[in-house]
Parts: sequence; structure tokens; C-alpha cells
Amino acid sequence: MTARTIEELEQIRKECKSMVTRRAAASGGAVLVPIPGADVLADVGILMQLLPAINEKFGLSEQQLDGLDAETKSMVYGFITSIGSKLIGRLITREAIVKILQKMGIRIATKQVSKFVPLLGQGLAAAIGFTAMRTIGNRHIDECYEVAKRLLEQQTAADTARNWTVPQQPLDPVGVDKLPNQNPEAAIPLLPASHKD
Repeated sequence: MTARTIEELEQIRKECKSMVTRRAAASGGAVLVPIPGADVLADVGILMQLLPAINEKFGLSEQQLDGLDAETKSMVYGFITSIGSKLIGRLITREAIVKILQKMGIRIATKQVSKFVPLLGQGLAAAIGFTAMRTIGNRHIDECYEVAKRLLEQQTAADTARNWTVPQQPLDPVGVDKLPNQNPEAAIPLLPASHKD
């Protein structure tokens, strides 16, 4: 994992959000290409680069996870499964991207139709493309952030437990000379006498 503190993790998230905004703008601009379907192909290409870049920034790419010890890797995959991500720590394929775009199907279809509407159509299509791309990217960032944060918390807790020691203090024997009245019998509490019937 690349972040060692929550502050570093926040900085990675901020950088990734900026990267998503830039790529989403490129997706919106792809609408201006007059070839039907060219913008969808551009979206697939953008996501094929964007999602692995986000994984790598958070230290969650397939190669980075392969380099972890078995216990940490198991923990990370448990976190990934618990949030339901299909894109963290895996090879991102065209098929996976197409499935994501299919889930955003209404927006994509609206984008395709609206770009052929005179005047405002291309602007609307660009806005839809930008919004869809930003939504996909930011959702992936949030999932990566959550997994990385959980891992960081686990590692911090383990480091704290490993470094925690019981402070050693010398024991001062309490002798008779330390008692207020220096009565040896006062040092030992006496049990009440038992009465046998």
C-alpha cells in the first residue's frame, strides 16, 4: 500500500478525483466526433486506462496485491469482497468495462440519441458523457479509498499492538517499617475466628 497515514490517503483520493474530472472532460469531448458509437469506444478506452491508474495510486493493482504476504492479501481481498467491487485488484478487461457501461445504459443511450438533436443535442450529450464518466470514476475511487483505509487501520492497530509493552516499574516491598503505626500485626489482616457449634 502506498499511503502510510490517513492524510496521505486523502491526498491520493484528491489526486484521483482530479484525474477523473480530466478524463470525464475528455469523454464529454468525444461526443463531438460525428461517427456513431465513437464516443462509446472512447469511453471504453478512457476507462481501460483510468480504472487501473486509480487502483495503482491506492496500491491496489493486481501486481501490487500479488506482492503482499498471504495474510495481508487475504485481508485485502476480504475488504474488496465486502464492498462488492469487481474492479479492485483485478485485471480490468473490456468485458468488465462494457458491463459497467451497460449498468449506465440509460445515460449512454440518452447520450447517443441527444447528440443528433439540433443545437442543444451535442451539449446535452457531452454533459451526459461527462457525468457518467465522473460517476463511474468517483465510485471506483470511493471503493478503493474504503479498502485502503480499512487496510491502513488494520496495519496501524497491528503495529500498535506489536509495539505496546507493559511499563516495568520496580516493586517496592511494603515492609513493617512502612506501616503507619509500625505494628507487625496490622500488616496481616486477621480473619474472624470461626465458631464451631
